[in-house]
Amino acid sequence: MENHQDISTEEYLQAKKAVEEKMGFYVHLAVFLVANGFFVYSNLKSGGYFWAVWPLIGWGIGLLFHGIGALGFFNSSTWKQKQIQKELEKMRRNNV
Repeated sequence: MENHQDISTEEYLQAKKAVEEKMGFYVHLAVFLVANGFFVYSNLKSGGYFWAVWPLIGWGIGLLFHGIGALGFFNSSTWKQKQIQKELEKMRRNNV
């Protein structure tokens, strides 16, 4: 197991924030699936116009943007930081 004493407080706080954002997204996803599953079930059971598509679309758009933000898609600074971290780890392994 590697030594975690090389990690600064700032790095730890950044990692903690990223994990909390991801957890928030996964909770949002779970609530989306349960709620919209209920909407679809209710709508199909009652028949008629398929109104459940509207919450699926609206909430789905919000969920998409939440995921983009939480998981770091299209976030060049996050991607850049991850790449720098990978390079530092490679350099440390090669120097040991």
